[in-house]
Amino acid sequence: MVVKILLLVIFFAVTIGVGLYCRRRAADVNGFVLGGRNVGPWLTAFAFGTSYFSAVIFVGYAGQFGWNFGVASTWIGLGNAFIGSLLPWAILGRRTRILTQHLGSRTMPDYFGLRYKSGAMKIIASFIVFLFLIPYTASLFNGLSRLFTMAFPGVDYSICVIVMAVLTGVYVIVGGYLATAINDFIQGIIMLVGIVATIVAVLNVNGGLMGSFEKIVSTASETGAPGWKFASFLGPDPTFLLFVVILTSLGTWGLPQMVGKFYSIRAEEDIKKGTIISTFFAIVVAGGCYFLGGFARAFLTPGPDGKPMGGFDNVIPTMLSNLPEILIAVVLVLVLSASMSTLSSLVLTSSSTITLDFISPLTKKGMSEKKKMIVMRVFIAFFIVLSAVIAIVQAKSNVVFIAQLMGVSWGALSGAFLAPFLYGLYWKKATRAGCYASFIFGVGMSILQLVKSLVGFSFGVPFFDDLVFKTSLHSGSIAMLCGLVIVPVVSLLSRRTRPEGVDEMFACYDKKVEVSQKTSLTD
Repeated sequence: MVVKILLLVIFFAVTIGVGLYCRRRAADVNGFVLGGRNVGPWLTAFAFGTSYFSAVIFVGYAGQFGWNFGVASTWIGLGNAFIGSLLPWAILGRRTRILTQHLGSRTMPDYFGLRYKSGAMKIIASFIVFLFLIPYTASLFNGLSRLFTMAFPGVDYSICVIVMAVLTGVYVIVGGYLATAINDFIQGIIMLVGIVATIVAVLNVNGGLMGSFEKIVSTASETGAPGWKFASFLGPDPTFLLFVVILTSLGTWGLPQMVGKFYSIRAEEDIKKGTIISTFFAIVVAGGCYFLGGFARAFLTPGPDGKPMGGFDNVIPTMLSNLPEILIAVVLVLVLSASMSTLSSLVLTSSSTITLDFISPLTKKGMSEKKKMIVMRVFIAFFIVLSAVIAIVQAKSNVVFIAQLMGVSWGALSGAFLAPFLYGLYWKKATRAGCYASFIFGVGMSILQLVKSLVGFSFGVPFFDDLVFKTSLHSGSIAMLCGLVIVPVVSLLSRRTRPEGVDEMFACYDKKVEVSQKTSLTD
């Protein structure tokens, strides 16, 4: 217990110290939100990775999909690394940095408003961000509950939520994006070391890698399940596995807290380095988490419903329960790191969006830089408090509505934003109508999924009931993929809504440095 408390105290002291150190760089809106667009590759890459992977991944998804797919769940982690990390850096990174700086955009809704010449679009996009990021933020806390209870028996989980919320709020409010990025780097190192140590320790429980494979097969076979499938290349349900890979990987392309990392890249070499660093980080962390979860059936037995005893959130804590106390302490700090890094990114995104894209445009006289800074900091505190309250209520009363809303957040945001953002960077003919169509379709799919899950109604059509709206993973994946078709089709049919001045916007890509900025950013 002394070791656990000591590690936590050191961890929290470092995060607060970083916040205080960065306060001078957060004196204006540009520095507070984007770090002055002068953040290097290591900080940007780790900020991207730690915003991607949180306690939701380590505790929730790794346990659930590891149980359902066996070691084939590792494909999810590899998809996250190559589709969710490498490709966004390669395809979105450079163009996002160039065009957003040219437009003077500081948030994703601001980008939509400036790129498509629509103030209403900016306000609508900011409302979507606000609506769906808050429940996603609250879900970060829930991933901690099981591990915290295991590590500190008898201590109320609410204390963990409150402490984590207060400390995250302090360093984000004081130091802004740069404090978040530096802390993300420190927390990312903890995640890398922690996940490797945990995998080695867990596999040794059953005699190493081969012994763990044999244990999966034998344990699953004893319950009548085809045990070999959980140790196979594609697992027992390859189709569902594909949907999970698409949602958890392609989704990063349209999430404002992820894409926003590209706004602050410093120079061309930083993109190349950041791509490699971010991909490596994702392979180790995401691949390691899902690989670890794939051995769930070697530690738990299924209940009458075929699910693990105690639910999916109990899978990872059970696998870790017999590890040495020092390693449990490391894992606890690992999950805290993952949660706080993602939480800081989400609340900074939410507060900057609601302040710059929603409140400021609605004020008649506009807002001064100083007032914007004050309002953003107030909203950071508000969002953290609100998320903590939602998490505590969910943990203590198990409100189904909250849990379901968390499940559709990712699909709603990426389903609405991915296609308009991507086409806006590359295609001059993208129109306001095409963008709105994607917003409506992505959010509409998620709302239908939420209503179906809560009410339990049936469409009466197998295609919709068994495929499109089977789970939020299915509907979210389909919303993102359909958006990539909807935007160009609607844009070609709605040429009158094409914004003016797009040629001038895209001229920024051809500004001559030593080569065109399509190829290289200028220092």
